[in-house]
Amino acid sequence: MNGLLLRLSAPLMSFGEHAAFHYRDTAPFPTRSALIGMFTAADGRSREDALTPNPKTGATPYADLVLTIRADRPGTRHTDFHTTGGGRPSRQGLRTSSGSYRPQKESTHISHRVYLADAVFTAAVQGPDTLIEQIADRLERPTFAPYLGRRSCIPDEPLVLSPFTADPVQELLRNVPLSLPAPPPTGQDTVPVDFLWEAPPPHVPAADVHRELADDPADFTATSRRHRTRQVWRTTEQLPATLYATKHPLQALTAYILQDTK
Repeated sequence: MNGLLLRLSAPLMSFGEHAAFHYRDTAPFPTRSALIGMFTAADGRSREDALTPNPKTGATPYADLVLTIRADRPGTRHTDFHTTGGGRPSRQGLRTSSGSYRPQKESTHISHRVYLADAVFTAAVQGPDTLIEQIADRLERPTFAPYLGRRSCIPDEPLVLSPFTADPVQELLRNVPLSLPAPPPTGQDTVPVDFLWEAPPPHVPAADVHRELADDPADFTATSRRHRTRQVWRTTEQLPATLYATKHPLQALTAYILQDTK
């Protein structure tokens, strides 16, 4: 199946699974909800209309996408002590669920927000050709700026490694440079790299289901946000050590992109 290749890298990123209120966690990898949310924002869709079915066909936007994630650098979990609303005068602070204002002595809302620091993922996004071309075009010229889970998490460049590839999963396994946390040991031919598969990996038919996630978006509307569950498979692949992007990964990535456009 054709698709595009994305490099998901930033100083901080966060992909919430089930968190709310005072503690905002992160999944250890980009979620389907986060990536589809980025695609809809780049396309200029509002939250209310982002996943509205096509009135003629009944098809839900982005439902045909298949994602495969390569964890080049899993990153380190970082917890931010976060405060909001403190120090504001009466009737300018935070509101309660009933709509009234919090008392002055309770005006500060404290939360703990978990991020992945210094993480790098490479994603193969597969789907119908017209949809893949649309996503790639919008990401290059987005209506709303893309971010990785939270608006403060702006992705590094390059975001799009290849706008259209005949077999992006094989590219992940064989050709796309690896942004490893450290160089492979001298003389080592392969390096172990974790993969997250949305479809059962064809070369490992007996791979166990890693987990069931509730991150397949059904509605992005703020007041009625809903997600469906999906199954994912996790494997560790032995990739060629020659894919290591050296101490200057941008040079290796630029060479890969230029080679892909020839």
